[in-house]
Amino acid sequence: MEYTERKKAVLVLKDGTVFFGKSVGVEGTAVGEICFNTGMTGYQEIFTDPSYFGQIMLSTTAHLGNYGVNEDEVDSDGIKIAGLVCKNFSYYHSRPNSESDLLTYLEKANLIAISDVDTRALTAHIRDNGAMNAIISTDGKSIDELKALLEEVPSMEGLELSSKVSTKEPYFFGNPDATYKVAAIDFGIKTNILRCFEERDCYVKVYPYNVSFDTLKEFGADGYFLSNGPGDPQALANLGVLDTVNKVLDAGMPVFGICLGHQLIGLSQGVNTFKMFSGHRGVNHPVMNLDSTQGEITSQNHGFAINKEELDKHTNLELTHVHLNDGTVAGMKMKDRDVFSVQYHPESSPGPHDSRYLFDIFVDNMKKAKGTTL
Repeated sequence: MEYTERKKAVLVLKDGTVFFGKSVGVEGTAVGEICFNTGMTGYQEIFTDPSYFGQIMLSTTAHLGNYGVNEDEVDSDGIKIAGLVCKNFSYYHSRPNSESDLLTYLEKANLIAISDVDTRALTAHIRDNGAMNAIISTDGKSIDELKALLEEVPSMEGLELSSKVSTKEPYFFGNPDATYKVAAIDFGIKTNILRCFEERDCYVKVYPYNVSFDTLKEFGADGYFLSNGPGDPQALANLGVLDTVNKVLDAGMPVFGICLGHQLIGLSQGVNTFKMFSGHRGVNHPVMNLDSTQGEITSQNHGFAINKEELDKHTNLELTHVHLNDGTVAGMKMKDRDVFSVQYHPESSPGPHDSRYLFDIFVDNMKKAKGTTL
């Protein structure tokens, strides 16, 4: 293995804390809210998850890049994170079916990444002090310069980002002759969600985040899906999206929401959201299904959540899933119609498959609404 000398890199947090590391390869500066993901595998799915748009990803696993990249593990049209921080970066990979090494993949996206950072200390700092904006640099800027640039970065709270990652034009996914038709609103949808629908005999038409309900109706869908996505749900609600969400809910068709879609359902019913201290990001989050009393190990990625006190007081919303670490809302349903949502990723990309039954429930709801049998 050839030895190569790498340039110094630096990370500066909003509170003034500084961490030093080395440049992975691409020179430049990147800004965003820094957050940590505790998953041991699945870095390519994480990097291409649109819900991470505008965030610098801190990986807590010790090694990154050791199994390369593969096109089958892409969850959007490209890398969506703003920057990357890790401990050990592997320039070589050993998985036989990998199509490329991770460095080449990052270079094509011009992604700023730094390694050799004390990620244990950095993760502990975020855990104790909360998620915050950060800046990483590999091009020699001084710490004072970086602090000045960091002052100009807007807070994630109040930031609308779905319009940055949503499709510009509607598109189809799956078999046109499938039994069920699903109209999906793309707030930052993951490709593996669409694969999960396709596997369940669904033909999906994906619409931009600002689609009108009149346009949605034209597809003649058997059910509606509200996707995951980045940013503050309150900011997205201010763009008039809730009007469409309310019309979708009032249509009387089955509805399924994930993450941001889940939060928008809550907001449409008068239940507020709040920014979490450090958020939930990883593939080992324990959730209790209150209907079955069974536990689920889930894949999660969110920095905002539904207000549980307001949900508990609501006359037409019912808590269905709860996060066992902190008691936050992990799922809910409407009492008078087939509408349900969760605050985690049942498509499990990456993550365990404990929660994929939620797609089956949605399909069963469409089946009942159609009055058909499989």
